Amino acid sequence: MMRMLLFACALLSALVCRADEGILLSEFVFETAPFPSCHASTLAETPNGLAAAWFAGTYEKHPDVGIWFARRTQRGWSEPREVANGVQYTSVDGAVKRHPCWNPVLFQAPDGPLLLFFKCGPNPSTWWGMLTDSMDGGETWSLPRRLPEGIFGPVKNKPVLLEDGRLLCPTSTEDQGWRVHFEWTSDAGRTWFRTDAINGGQVIGAIQPSILHLADGTLQAMGRTKNGKLFQTRSSDAGRTWSPMELTALPNPNAGTDAVTLADVRQVLVYNHTPKGRTPLNVAVSEDGAAWQAALVLESEPGEYSYPAVIQTSDGRVHISYTWKRQRVKHVVLEPEKLRLRAIVDGKWPE
Repeated sequence: MMRMLLFACALLSALVCRADEGILLSEFVFETAPFPSCHASTLAETPNGLAAAWFAGTYEKHPDVGIWFARRTQRGWSEPREVANGVQYTSVDGAVKRHPCWNPVLFQAPDGPLLLFFKCGPNPSTWWGMLTDSMDGGETWSLPRRLPEGIFGPVKNKPVLLEDGRLLCPTSTEDQGWRVHFEWTSDAGRTWFRTDAINGGQVIGAIQPSILHLADGTLQAMGRTKNGKLFQTRSSDAGRTWSPMELTALPNPNAGTDAVTLADVRQVLVYNHTPKGRTPLNVAVSEDGAAWQAALVLESEPGEYSYPAVIQTSDGRVHISYTWKRQRVKHVVLEPEKLRLRAIVDGKWPE
């Protein structure tokens, strides 16, 4: 009995302590699942609680990879269930073909449905955008529909709702080099507009942006590159045009990132602070999107810890999910006011 009590205390300490670093909770979304591999999680706050989605199957690119979903309530996370797949029916003879699914993105529309964007296709250079929605917080879903040709929706990270009612989606393509562009819809995905690519893909190969709101009203996008550092670009006209893309001082090992603007207009960035590999996984904070401070290290052991998603919920807490060794999805809750910050100088994480 004493041994069991000590084990329970140690487990509780591992999951709920570290308040001095601002970590309120650290847990897995699921312990066991009917798939061996998972990746690319996404989060949203719904009226029915926190929601998460990710892609999972035999392995990335396998045709059996679908989109899986779970909700967190006061009782914990629900059992994962597949809510979308890549089954396609040909119109000629009714034959069935299944493609892998990729990169789900959740967005809870105010007073509207929970949107679930995802990609479907053999690989990122040939995939297409898909969209389904739920009016009950993820209990039931509409039949997924294909987005218009050339529209992909948010390619990895969440869209942002602008004051003019447009849902601005950060996206990118990989068919003619790695290029970033932006799309928007004002009617929950029925009609769309898009910018041209803001980079050519030769000097800076970039994908998977996140959108931040700066204090002066400017939008900033940051994300992944093949150049060893994160990119950034800014827009002063609500996302219609963007400044020339440039590299920041922060390292990037060609791995996905995410960022969010807090209610107090500070910026939170989750990324791998390394030029190679996908560990460690780090959190940084900025007042202006330019000078960054080290907040904490989420993971530092060997293995892959990658593709984070980050949101702030209505209670002010910051929620992060990420891939844990391609086996599980990790969920961490932060108290942003309790993060211990230290300056990142010339891209070097402080000791």
